[in-house]
Amino acid sequence: MLLKIENFFNKVADFIGHLTAVLMVLMMLNVFYDVIMRYFFNTGSIAMQEMEWHLFSLVILLGVSYSLKEDGHVRVDVIYDRLHVKKKAIINIVGAFVFLIPFSIFIGTGSFDFVMEAYTSHEISGDPGGLTHRWIIKAFIPASFYLLVFTSIGFIVKNINLYRGAHNPHQHNLEGEHK
Repeated sequence: MLLKIENFFNKVADFIGHLTAVLMVLMMLNVFYDVIMRYFFNTGSIAMQEMEWHLFSLVILLGVSYSLKEDGHVRVDVIYDRLHVKKKAIINIVGAFVFLIPFSIFIGTGSFDFVMEAYTSHEISGDPGGLTHRWIIKAFIPASFYLLVFTSIGFIVKNINLYRGAHNPHQHNLEGEHK
């Protein structure tokens, strides 16, 4: 049963990973366009330049959840790498419950007023020709942290499965590599 639950969370995280990859390609195309316009045609668009950092923000904010699923997040591995799979699973479960989930809820909840202020004040770019509806990009801050809470649950289920020995150690290891 827990393997099916883990599989569900993995599918959602994989979707987020694919979406992030598409956003990354769009961002690269946007940067390419800006460079060509600026250096070959001596023109440019403030809105397209702002779109670069909007897309970059989305890649980072959404990519964090996929990175957690793939165990690609930052961690001090000097001691961790030498531990048995069960001890690693316990550290991951405790870390998710004690640090990751409370921090994500704190940031998600704390940033909601930031988004509402941008929405109610109809915040736009300070530059002429810049993007309007600044609240849309700001809304991804709480949304991405709530998404991180969601993927944290999948991370916890994965580590429970690892602790229980439900994964074939030759198929999955804690670094997320498939063999």
